[in-house]
Amino acid sequence: MQAGARHVPVSLSRVAELLDPALRDRPAVLVDATLGLGGHASFLLAAHPQLTLVGLDRDPDALALAGRRLAAHADRLHLVHAVYDRIADVLGELGLPRVDGVLFDLGVSSLQLDADERGFSYSRDADLDMRMDPTTGLTAAEVLNTYPVPQLARILREYGEERFAGRIASAVGRRREKKPFRRSAELVELLYEAVPAASRRTGGHPAKRTFQALRIEVNGELDALQSALPAALDALTVGGRVVVLAYHSLEDRIVKRELAARSTSTSPVDLPVELPGHGPELRLLVRGSEQAGEDEIADNPRAASVRLRAAERIREVAA
Repeated sequence: MQAGARHVPVSLSRVAELLDPALRDRPAVLVDATLGLGGHASFLLAAHPQLTLVGLDRDPDALALAGRRLAAHADRLHLVHAVYDRIADVLGELGLPRVDGVLFDLGVSSLQLDADERGFSYSRDADLDMRMDPTTGLTAAEVLNTYPVPQLARILREYGEERFAGRIASAVGRRREKKPFRRSAELVELLYEAVPAASRRTGGHPAKRTFQALRIEVNGELDALQSALPAALDALTVGGRVVVLAYHSLEDRIVKRELAARSTSTSPVDLPVELPGHGPELRLLVRGSEQAGEDEIADNPRAASVRLRAAERIREVAA
């Protein structure tokens, strides 16, 4: 269980604190929409003996490892191989129309980052794969080798927020005519040549944004989140809570927008009273987004970019 041993869940104590009122001292159901290696799930199952946990993950290797880690709680556990945008379908199949908590720990997992053969890291040479579920879908190499240059530029610009998206996409187009991309080191070498030296000195590693953009495209991460978050919120019972850990601005923006819309009254602003059925659905539990503290970042550098948001359902909404 070496992968589980090295896995440090981000913001574990804060996640547990925020979910506790919805889960404590009663039969409750929690959806861990991004189970990973089961770090958060293990803690919450141990802390709440009456908790039933539904764990989703698109990565079959992660599910297998998490299953072994959580074996002591197998009678209170449903592990499902699925992308989190299937939350509503999964809950329906399990006969669980309402849940008391939902946790999203977005982005690439420790298992995926640490596995050289998965190709997520620009610091180690590997096949350009980047699929969270290695059994299906296009690889990053196929995206680089087959997408039209304008489409590549758009992906780099929108998903990687890359200033030099057009320049990089054009360089990719020229390079692949000579030899298709296969390995991450080939892409990193091109990025060092394509990104101006001045930007490399001040903007971090030149491959960071491109690798992020390719990973998001390969796994359809933003589209999945835009479908999954509303479905998860709709499934919450009154008093139920959602906690979301996001690691870049694109994810966090989607979460912020959805939670803000549902925590705002829909009554006309000039009315002196709240119209029945138009009050907020959610109550925000943190001001803005929370970042990890210095001590946690020192213990777990992957927490450095986390943005945590949380909310509680305070009103039922008619279907």
